Amino acid sequence: MQTNFSLTQLADPAMAASEKILRTCVHCGFCTATCPTYLLLGDELDSPRGRIYLIKDMLEGGKPAVPEVVKHVDRCLSCLSCMTTCPSGVHYMHLVDHARAHIEETYRRPLSDRLLRSVLAFVLPYPNRFRLALLGAKLGAPFRPLVARLPRVGNRLAAMLDLAPAQLPNRNPTDRPGTFMPETRALEASAALHGEAAPARTGRVALLRGCAQSVLRPDFNEAAIRVLTRHGVEVVQAKGEGCCGALTHHMGKADASHAQAQRTIDAWIAEMDGAGLDAILVTASGCGTTIKDYGFMFREDPAYAEKAKRVSAIAKDVTEYVATIGLMPPIVETDLVVAYHSACSMQHGQGIRTEPKNLLKTAGFTVKDVPEGHICCGSAGTYNILQPEIANRLRDRKVANIERMRPDVIATGNIGCATQIGKGTAIPIVHTVELLDWATGGPKPTALEGLPERTLLAAE
Repeated sequence: MQTNFSLTQLADPAMAASEKILRTCVHCGFCTATCPTYLLLGDELDSPRGRIYLIKDMLEGGKPAVPEVVKHVDRCLSCLSCMTTCPSGVHYMHLVDHARAHIEETYRRPLSDRLLRSVLAFVLPYPNRFRLALLGAKLGAPFRPLVARLPRVGNRLAAMLDLAPAQLPNRNPTDRPGTFMPETRALEASAALHGEAAPARTGRVALLRGCAQSVLRPDFNEAAIRVLTRHGVEVVQAKGEGCCGALTHHMGKADASHAQAQRTIDAWIAEMDGAGLDAILVTASGCGTTIKDYGFMFREDPAYAEKAKRVSAIAKDVTEYVATIGLMPPIVETDLVVAYHSACSMQHGQGIRTEPKNLLKTAGFTVKDVPEGHICCGSAGTYNILQPEIANRLRDRKVANIERMRPDVIATGNIGCATQIGKGTAIPIVHTVELLDWATGGPKPTALEGLPERTLLAAE
């Protein structure tokens, strides 16, 4: 793609990076075949190629964002399926992130939109605030029909009420800063099976506590801690760590997202420079995609460029890490059929496609791929609140594809997907690591308690 940015414009590192991305695009249109919004709406401007043209015109002309551009950029899920499809290697993620930041700086949204986005940015990254908001949503649920009729924001407020859990999980004792040491007996048993001496420790990792996930599904990280310590890994949840910044980053709120990321980077660097870390693990793939991109996000920051690069270099999804250390033989035999839903941030954002499925198979589960698995479920951070109609259509499409397979359980690696899909089906949905935990000696996932007993415990 030919560009005509001035030298003055290209002196801005963000603009120079976007110009390079724009020049990579060859207009081939392959991206339209896998773009969820183009698939549903059939509008070229709601495809990656169409958005690229709009973004190019906006940035190249040095123009403030206009409603037409905002509408189509806002409709983008950032699912990144286009990046998997693109034969030219267009880094669409960085381009649309820049466009969102430009929109946030130059466009004055309607008051209702500004207020809603400010509330989301104020609440979601902070677990205590989020917990209070969910309690409020529970009280407000009976008034949903009235709320839905409010002008301009009714559909989005109704979507927020719909997504709130009917029952809020209790606070989890593992959701705290601290260190969790390896399980000695589990190490010895595993080593005995292989005729080896039990190691004292096989690694030391930091585990992101997260924000929304720690409130909605604290059992995800609890299961991850059990799996890791059972395999000889020392797990630390760093003091001072907070939200990774992903939620506000994707709303274009660069200052807020960078401040949140800096706090978390500092917490992890302290651990890296102290007792050391072999990896930084994440159980929410949406967060993982952003953390792995810290090196780019802070590339021009003299205080954080090197620190961010160090963090990104050792960031891994929990399944990515467990695959490297090897899963111990399962002690629970099961004939459960698992539909594996690969989150967009997992398969497109991080390029992790086989590790979670292979681990589930090793653990003894029958694993099935979901038809149209490359198409987003509609969660996408805050998208299912800000664009509920499109999100619901994508969820219904995803659920129909899953239910056609008649699985016993759905496994995924992202809290957003678990929440979104879970609202559309009665099939229980769990984190991949919960099944790995169960198979190797942990408790049966709470979400599976309603299933008929179809497991055979190995001899104790």
